[in-house]
Amino acid sequence: MPRLLSWLRATAFSFSAAVLVAWGVGDAGWLLPASVVASAGLGLGFLYWLFPRGVHFAIGTTAGLVLYATLFVVLGRAQFPGAPDAARAVAFLMPMLAFLGMSWWRRREMAAIVSHQAEQDLDTLSHSARWLLFSGMIGLVCFVLPINRMDAGAQAAALIGAMGAIALIVALAERDVVRLLVDVALIMHEISARLRHLVVPATAFLMLYALLIVGFAAAYRIADGLSVVALFTGPGGPMRLTYSDALHFSVVTLSTVGYGDIQPHDDGIRVLSSLEVVAGQLMLLFGFAEIMRARRGGHEERHLDRGRKDRHEG
Repeated sequence: MPRLLSWLRATAFSFSAAVLVAWGVGDAGWLLPASVVASAGLGLGFLYWLFPRGVHFAIGTTAGLVLYATLFVVLGRAQFPGAPDAARAVAFLMPMLAFLGMSWWRRREMAAIVSHQAEQDLDTLSHSARWLLFSGMIGLVCFVLPINRMDAGAQAAALIGAMGAIALIVALAERDVVRLLVDVALIMHEISARLRHLVVPATAFLMLYALLIVGFAAAYRIADGLSVVALFTGPGGPMRLTYSDALHFSVVTLSTVGYGDIQPHDDGIRVLSSLEVVAGQLMLLFGFAEIMRARRGGHEERHLDRGRKDRHEG
């Protein structure tokens, strides 16, 4: 039962992230977005069931899928703009199906690799990612060749051929792909362990940051309301600030983004906004100092825990 619940959570996470990305890339046709969703809902669910490594494994594999889908769409539209949607969907699924098929065919061997992969194996990350270099070389060749000047049929054939070659590389390097996925899961686990020590300073920083935003927004709104003339200008000229406008102006001022849609044209408001910028910079320094202090404390705590564990085993 715990394993089933963990599998369901991982699959739901992967599916949700894939729906978000598919919605974003679905600006032309529905076949490719449907392929992205199917890959997450079925492929990653199957992969997690085959190699259960916890939610960190799900996050790592989902991140890989999201990056793959993004690169496929961006690079595919650049070099294969005339390829039909059906060809894009087939090409996208080819490496995924090749890897999942090989994982099922060699599931016992792959399961043994996953079960024996430990944190000290992270130094092999560069070796397990070598297949990415060969896949990138295929993408580079596609960019060098004038494929985007061919007709739609030739572009479709070239796209399927290129992704077929990548699928072959993935199938042949399946052991390295599995090692890379597990390494990413271990990295995510290490990151989450470190983030636990940053919850308190990060929460304190966000609360103080929010107080600055609200406080200065209220000051802007009060000053504008008490003034005989409008203290701000917008796209249409002088404007009276609503509280929503004041919050927006306070956020972009404190973050030093400066969209320019709302501008102060009063000297007093300019001074007030300058003070907000300075306060924001001081807040960033405070937050950085507190986060570094928490990080050092977490490192010392892990070192003490490791020492106690070594003494207990000894």
